[in-house]
Amino acid sequence: MVRVKPFAAIRPPKDLTPEVAAPPYDVLNSEEAKAMAGEKSLLHITKPEIDFDPILPDHDPEVYDKAVENFRLWQERGWLVRDSKPCYYVYAQTMDGRTQYGLVLCAHTDDYADGVIKKHELTRKDKEDDRMIHVSIQNANIEPVFFSYKDNDELAAIVRKAASGPSEYRFVDENGFGHELWVIDDDATISRISDIFSSEIDAFYVADGHHRTAAAARVGEEKRKKNPNHTGNEEYNYFMAVCFPESQLRIIDYNRVVKDLAGMSEAEFLAALQEDFVVENKGSEEIFHPVGLHNFSMYLGGSWYSLTAREGRYDDSDPIGVLDVTVLSSLVLDKLLGIKDLRIDKRIDFVGGIRGLGELARRVDSGEMKVAFALYPVSMRQLINIADSGKIMPPKTTWFEPKLRSGLAIHTLD
Repeated sequence: MVRVKPFAAIRPPKDLTPEVAAPPYDVLNSEEAKAMAGEKSLLHITKPEIDFDPILPDHDPEVYDKAVENFRLWQERGWLVRDSKPCYYVYAQTMDGRTQYGLVLCAHTDDYADGVIKKHELTRKDKEDDRMIHVSIQNANIEPVFFSYKDNDELAAIVRKAASGPSEYRFVDENGFGHELWVIDDDATISRISDIFSSEIDAFYVADGHHRTAAAARVGEEKRKKNPNHTGNEEYNYFMAVCFPESQLRIIDYNRVVKDLAGMSEAEFLAALQEDFVVENKGSEEIFHPVGLHNFSMYLGGSWYSLTAREGRYDDSDPIGVLDVTVLSSLVLDKLLGIKDLRIDKRIDFVGGIRGLGELARRVDSGEMKVAFALYPVSMRQLINIADSGKIMPPKTTWFEPKLRSGLAIHTLD
């Protein structure tokens, strides 16, 4: 079972929340962050390279020093204030008329090391190292990770009750997504939440934030090695997460654009595809969306195509082999286009489905890319089955929206 605890969050006063709260550090480049950041924005803490002119590389030592300085200043100025007692928090996000409710809590680093917090993606050491530095220098989890857990009726009832009262924060972000937060400060409710997780919830599943999770676990390990009186209950053994029940989450498509056809003409490429796919030209008038598993949308030469994988070209008994990202990678990207490693090949790029398939056509029509592929999204059940099996999804398989807003709660490690 998982171990959780409440925490005394550092967070903005109610009237400053829309100014302080910010998108996650990794969804904006430095130029976009600099253009978006107002005076009080958390981006000055999560992307402090924007405070330099010209913008410095984000790994520059001066940037790390600026992050620490800004976190201190935000607290001194009253833009971030610590709660008086450890609490749990309910965080609701609304997108396209659908709302999902998560519990903001602290998870235990040992659960990650022991595989109770389950991952579905590999991490890159350079990204882990960067996040680890940020956690270490701030002695805090400035941004939460995004977890899921299997539905639990009693937790759902507790969350519903908390969310039926007046909220602490409520605002709409620049994308039109709603964000709302409630504080659970009742001692009996806090104790019951902790008990339910420790007795009934057998695992957390990392939805978004694999690098932040790995970095938090490494920081905890580093701190315990330096503490001769380590007990396992110190605050540094915990890190901040927002945890949503499985049934409330939706994964959207994560699509691919490729720079060239590996020397083939468009006609040659279309002919080569027919060995493994039923290929149908859908024309240029309307965008074609994949209609189900093993059906792909392709944009090439100003036209949309439907690609349906032929029987026997994939393995339905293999939780990885059945994924459409695997089918596309094996039968098209690798076999026809020579793209062997999605993580390092410069000929391929990835486009989150939140941008719409029109973005795929735009990048091809501009001449930047030659061909685009849209995939039917992975389900939460597929993600959980793969994580439970101990297997790893191919890179860039899942895209979750809306993204967690940073700055609504911060957890310190002391």
